[in-house]
Amino acid sequence: MHDDVEILIAQLVGIESVNPNLDPGGSGEGAIADFVADWLRTAGVSVEMQEAAPGRPNVIGIVRGSGGGRSLMLNAHMDTVSAGNMVDPFGARVEGDRLYGRGAFDMKGALAAIMLAAKDLVGAGLAGDVLITAVADEEFASVGTEAVVREYTADACIITEPTDLELCLAHKGFAWATIETSGVAAHGSLCTVGVDAIARMGPVLTALGELDRKLQAGRSHALSGPASVHASLIDGGTELSTYPDRCRVQIERRTIPGETDAEVRSQFEAIAATGYGALAMGLIRSPYEVAEDSELAVAFAAVAAERIGHAPLISGGTGWMDSALTGGAGIPTIIFGPAGDGAHADVEWVDLPSVQTCREIYVAFARQWCG
Repeated sequence: MHDDVEILIAQLVGIESVNPNLDPGGSGEGAIADFVADWLRTAGVSVEMQEAAPGRPNVIGIVRGSGGGRSLMLNAHMDTVSAGNMVDPFGARVEGDRLYGRGAFDMKGALAAIMLAAKDLVGAGLAGDVLITAVADEEFASVGTEAVVREYTADACIITEPTDLELCLAHKGFAWATIETSGVAAHGSLCTVGVDAIARMGPVLTALGELDRKLQAGRSHALSGPASVHASLIDGGTELSTYPDRCRVQIERRTIPGETDAEVRSQFEAIAATGYGALAMGLIRSPYEVAEDSELAVAFAAVAAERIGHAPLISGGTGWMDSALTGGAGIPTIIFGPAGDGAHADVEWVDLPSVQTCREIYVAFARQWCG
């Protein structure tokens, strides 16, 4: 394992970059973006800054080719979830081959790998460009990668989320929705006047449970598993002696490749109708898949096999990733990253040798893909 891997990950973990949309006390990406940009410039990489949202920068590093070759995008996010109950979350403690700290696994280890890969590729004589996209806000609404694909493109993209050195070719999407039932507020003794909005939510919750059972028993994606739905948050009522005039449930529906937004909305509309409720759709992110026999997947698997000693395992993700945005923008995309554990948990670590392996694979693949 190279010392520069450990040093760079420790520096990145040491910069608090908690997403402020998840934790109002989070600093966001400003400080870490400045560090990434300065580091890449020092390494000889051309750097462009992009404001994904006010105060939420992306860093675009470009190792420029001589021309005529295919381009490659390496994507990692800079933001993290909150520190929760972690002990010394930004201390970057190393024990053996593990580096501990908030974001070490999700995903500053991979961010370090693509930064170091860019440094290794400077002066390598590539024909095509290599783009390093260090993005904001992946942990909330992914405005960072949304901004990237509006202004930049490439002939291939690797989302470097941690995959334990497995080649991830599919993942689930999600849809958020709110159903609100209405009642009539009245004193708790006036049963002929009051209408209980919370009771009206009962059939909605029952229907959600029935849909979830149907989804999990139904069609399952070969790599990502079945679809699902659950009630995430519920609120209503004001006090014990008052009929509640409203009740609101917030729902998350996890989708699999092949399902459509229209299909999901139709299911939610039917569920809302059981309680005479009003439906409001929220954020929707599509699922993603790329064929195992696609040119990108085949070429990358061959390069990875040379470094890890065997063909990488093919896997699918249950969570959503920015690959749906790059793939949706017409950029062939795969997901491949280091090993570790503890994403969003109180103990989080990344495996340092796997980060070095990723660095070497990204460099080798860029040399082949970009010419």
